[in-house]
Amino acid sequence: MTAVENAGPVPAPSVGPPLLAGRSVALVHEWFSAAGGSENVFLAIADLIPHADRFVLWAESAVPRDRLRLRESWLARTPLRRSKALALPFLPLAWRAARPAGYDVVISSSHAFAHTARFGPPERTRHLSYVHSPARYVWSPDFDGRGAGRLLSGPRRALQAVDVRLSRHVHAYAANSREVQARIRRYWGRDAVVIHPPVDVDFFAAPPAAERNQNREYLLGVGRWIPYKNFDLMIATAAEAGLPLVLAGGGPEEARLRRLAARVHVPVTFESRPGRERLRELYWGARALLFPAHEDFGIIPVEAQACGTPVVGLRAGGLLETVVEGETGFLVASRDPTRHAAALRRLDGLDPDRARRHAVGFGRDSFAARMAEWVAHESG
Repeated sequence: MTAVENAGPVPAPSVGPPLLAGRSVALVHEWFSAAGGSENVFLAIADLIPHADRFVLWAESAVPRDRLRLRESWLARTPLRRSKALALPFLPLAWRAARPAGYDVVISSSHAFAHTARFGPPERTRHLSYVHSPARYVWSPDFDGRGAGRLLSGPRRALQAVDVRLSRHVHAYAANSREVQARIRRYWGRDAVVIHPPVDVDFFAAPPAAERNQNREYLLGVGRWIPYKNFDLMIATAAEAGLPLVLAGGGPEEARLRRLAARVHVPVTFESRPGRERLRELYWGARALLFPAHEDFGIIPVEAQACGTPVVGLRAGGLLETVVEGETGFLVASRDPTRHAAALRRLDGLDPDRARRHAVGFGRDSFAARMAEWVAHESG
């Protein structure tokens, strides 16, 4: 399941000239992974503005750089590309060192320092930044323990100051959720509009007919197996509810999670890095998606709802925007597995079609329309 595979064409507006036609445009992104939601957003923006040049810090080896027309920074030629934590202090420098000929418009897709890129003087170049989150490693390591290590504790305050100072040239911000909009205001003192990222709801809502008749007997957890995703809480919840659990994904927590799974009395199955077709089957066969993580937005819960599968998750972050309480799932203001198991016992009254209808509002067409409107309005 890769970003390159997932990203289909996003329709541009059907009337009028192409977006930013006749103007020079640069699209800017952080490191480009073969699997990631932010990469899907970048490619969706690129589909809206096909003539734009595309700049990234580096791309993973599995990414078809030439086909995607990605231009890499000098960091791509250093060992730093293998460690995001080590590279982090160098990212503002890398963007400031990248000074191509001035562009009319720069659009950054930023979850670290891409919004600090300056490809022309602000009196000539309009910089619009779509923000997945102010860098979690720098601003909110309490959300994600990967940023709380000693390696970053010293330079964090300096990086915060650099982040604010080097982004003053940005003319307009868009946030992927109200959660991120609030962080932009709190950390940077700037306003932002909310444009939810594109989710391929059409694909997940239209499985083969045989999949529609599954018994939905198991619980499902999907995502990268890392601590802040709380897969250990999913295992404890399944044990409390007495229901089988399927964990789909991969990551460094696998060995620990397998040890935890061996100690509970319910079956726990591990699906390592399933492809899109298999993931859709898992969504359609699940009684509920467990999602007890504090996410910026959370594409996975929307995919599940597109399949008619309700979500039981943490009452925090993007789930407050993507789940309709009591209609498409239940949110729990606790990490107590007994509370999550209690929510599971209330699922029978939910209508799968209500979840599917709700998911449509997060589709690619919605993103394309909102993004095109924002870019046209803010590009001057």
